[in-house]
Amino acid sequence: MLRTVLKYGTIAGLIVGGFEFVTFVAFSGMPPMKYGMLIGYTTMLIALSAVFVGIKRHRDVDRGGVIGFWQALGVGLGISFIAGIFYVIAWEAVQAMTHMDFASSYAQAIVASEKAKGASAERLAKLSADMEAFKIQYANPLFRLPMTFVEIFPVGVLVSLVSAGLLRNSRFLAARRG
Repeated sequence: MLRTVLKYGTIAGLIVGGFEFVTFVAFSGMPPMKYGMLIGYTTMLIALSAVFVGIKRHRDVDRGGVIGFWQALGVGLGISFIAGIFYVIAWEAVQAMTHMDFASSYAQAIVASEKAKGASAERLAKLSADMEAFKIQYANPLFRLPMTFVEIFPVGVLVSLVSAGLLRNSRFLAARRG
């Protein structure tokens, strides 16, 4: 099981990390917010398809075509955890290589968005103060690293739950024998 988790977690991590590099190089830094989230979460789902493949492989090859929900979920969460670690490392590498100040760019985009919606001066002042506090927090790796991990891991949990629910049924995409 550990071998499957490491193999498919690494595959998922390399996919999501690779897309992260390509995205930030293609946009010469941070993509526009309206595209960034779409690109990011689509990439995560593509990469985390390795969860499904890993659970199926474990069921069909290592477990003789049968796996329980909880063991399948454990494999999926393990793969998601490894992918999350790769995601965090890739994010840190992108920031270091591009000298991007994500927190400032994000803060400016949030304030500009609220301003465009016609937010009051009071609301903008409070939001600006909140964003300044966020920038200070984000500079701390003990805040930034777990926050980055939490971007991808809940997606992995969801993919793991769905995959475990489907693949616990040995007739669902049953392995072909001989």
